[in-house]
Amino acid sequence: MVALAAGVAAAIPTAAGAPPTTSCPVFPADNIWNTDISTLPVHAQSAQWLASMASSTTKLHPDFGGPPYGFPYNVVDNTHGTVSVTFQYASESDPGPYPLGSDTLIESGSDRHALIINRDTCTLYELFGLSGSGSSWTAGSGAIFPLGSDALRPLGWTSADAAGLPIFPGLVRWDEVQAGAIKHAIRFTAQQSDRSFLWPARHQAGTAANTSLPPMGARFRLKATYDISHFSAQAQVILLAMQHYGLILADNGSNWFFSGTEDAAWSDSLLSELKTIPASQFDAIDEASMMISPNSAAARSCGGGVADRMGPGGSPHAGSVPWLWQRGRGLTQRRPSIAAWPRRAMASGSSFQ
Repeated sequence: MVALAAGVAAAIPTAAGAPPTTSCPVFPADNIWNTDISTLPVHAQSAQWLASMASSTTKLHPDFGGPPYGFPYNVVDNTHGTVSVTFQYASESDPGPYPLGSDTLIESGSDRHALIINRDTCTLYELFGLSGSGSSWTAGSGAIFPLGSDALRPLGWTSADAAGLPIFPGLVRWDEVQAGAIKHAIRFTAQQSDRSFLWPARHQAGTAANTSLPPMGARFRLKATYDISHFSAQAQVILLAMQHYGLILADNGSNWFFSGTEDAAWSDSLLSELKTIPASQFDAIDEASMMISPNSAAARSCGGGVADRMGPGGSPHAGSVPWLWQRGRGLTQRRPSIAAWPRRAMASGSSFQ
């Protein structure tokens, strides 16, 4: 425990840890998932978004633990067999094939996500609503992410998550807590979201066209003034990540539920600690200035100088005006910093829309 506490006190490293039994990056160090956002400004809509998520009366909830709670994940190599998958939403799914079999661990509950990493190719495969056996498999949607790339999914495409983002990079992992640092943003859910999305999200799942609701991709940060010193060293690892890397809204679900791996190592005492964090201690932050290209997750350094924020002709801040998607106009560079996308009707209870 002393060694862990010393690790917490050390400077925050700048790259997410490789998944156990692999040497794979979880996206490049400059990826927005892996970017320290501790000095970014508070978003102009922060108060409204927090109110919509009942932050004044809600505490965080770790949506993971020992089996069957949390996301299991699979690590395979090139010797693992692959299969074709029939998708309900094939037009927004990567065709594969996918390394599935009788050994594939699938998330418990109705969403039935499957997360698979090929350690030889450093490729992440994610599926929603997976079912099947042998050579016959079906899923709602599927997405494939090269872990060494900053590429985003096509604009408007879902993934195995509502925001069109990968799931695995946003999970709280036991191995990272044990190592003493979580160096990436954390996935979380909100009950209602706007019919829009913010970079780096690619898809929306809104319940209403209402800018008082957070859009998919919105990022939230635990306030630096929130005292974490009385928490256990393991809890401090997670809370320090929330102060430096924050939370990314990735799906609709219960307010302030954040995601982690299914692992018997999670202790009840740690999970209980994490349930005491007031949601009111968070701010939404504006990360528009971090974007280099609307079609890439590569991000500027949060500590970049004025030159990093200069637009064409040397105009300060011109480069930070966000790109958004507007029906009939495509990509435009203007404010407000919310991308509108029409909602696709889905059955009630579906985890992506």
